[in-house]
Amino acid sequence: MGARGLAARHALLPLRLFLGITFLYAGVDKLTDPDFLTGSGPGSFAATLTAVHDSAAATWMVELAQQSPQGFGTAIGAGEVAIGLGTLCGLWARVAAAGGALLSFCLWMTVSWSSEPYYYGNDLPYLMAWLPLLMAGAPMFSLDSLLAVRKRRKGQQIFG
Repeated sequence: MGARGLAARHALLPLRLFLGITFLYAGVDKLTDPDFLTGSGPGSFAATLTAVHDSAAATWMVELAQQSPQGFGTAIGAGEVAIGLGTLCGLWARVAAAGGALLSFCLWMTVSWSSEPYYYGNDLPYLMAWLPLLMAGAPMFSLDSLLAVRKRRKGQQIFG
């Protein structure tokens, strides 16, 4: 395999590492930030929801989260940790990418919707970044690929 083929096989690895580390860090940061998980006040998820309510494309999502900001904030943080770990380890990589894309879409429709011009908002580029991983999964250096190899070997032993 030449350099071009090798590069093609590993092309998604930097994106996977970036998204995995970023989402893992974001989740841990939220879950360990006492201000974020408080019911109200500067830096809290509740304050963010209040600030974006009128400018969100999906105000119904904001209103839903406002019913339990601590619960939703905790769920977002835990989801980011799970998405980050799944992406880094390459375990259920497409499921992790779908979760990352869904979370990024929700944040785009609520928190960063009012960014002008649109490319100043960070959630839309994250949404787009998840799509290649959603389509391709984690074929290299992943638990998914390791499990697939083990499954093939087991199948060969049974039929071989």
